Amino acid sequence: MPRLHLEAALRHLRRADPDLTPLIRRHGPPAFRRTRDPFGALVRAIIWQQLSGSAARTIHGRFAELFGGRNPTPAELLAVPVDRLRQVGLSRGKASFLHDLAGHFADGRVDPRRFGRASDDEIGEMLMAVKGIGPWSVHMFLMFELTRPDILPVGDLGVRKGMQLHFSLRALPEAARMERLAGPWRPYRSVASWYMWRRIEEAAR
Repeated sequence: MPRLHLEAALRHLRRADPDLTPLIRRHGPPAFRRTRDPFGALVRAIIWQQLSGSAARTIHGRFAELFGGRNPTPAELLAVPVDRLRQVGLSRGKASFLHDLAGHFADGRVDPRRFGRASDDEIGEMLMAVKGIGPWSVHMFLMFELTRPDILPVGDLGVRKGMQLHFSLRALPEAARMERLAGPWRPYRSVASWYMWRRIEEAAR
């Protein structure tokens, strides 16, 4: 599978979309680092869904305390009842999602040993069979945990707003338009998307 080579990505993006050059100069290269714990990363993603940063950190910290301050293995998570998970602040839905995730890892339906050879779509198909994991979570996992180079998270509001500003659009772009506009960024749409978040941060200052 393609690997992310940042120097090549930045050279390509400067040529393909010169308007990205100032953003690249101001913010430097993004820090994408491949995860060593795919299960823990997905546990964190489920816990953090639809929560503010402070609330998510608190609940995730309490969750980790159940396992000695670390991420559990799938078997360890399955051994903790849903009602016990709820006591750390998780909703019943999220607690059941975590059990479903652990079950998929425990029985091999999601096998991280396959990630290195699997395509983005194949990994997405594996992960979206887990309750509580949708396209946005898959895109974030592929970008930030597996450092896949060509992910365009069309459901992410920050990327949509960034593209609206970057391309001087009157309205937020829908998925199909984002795909068309981002065509020149291929095969490094993950990197360009990171700069769309930076554009939004700059606009908010």
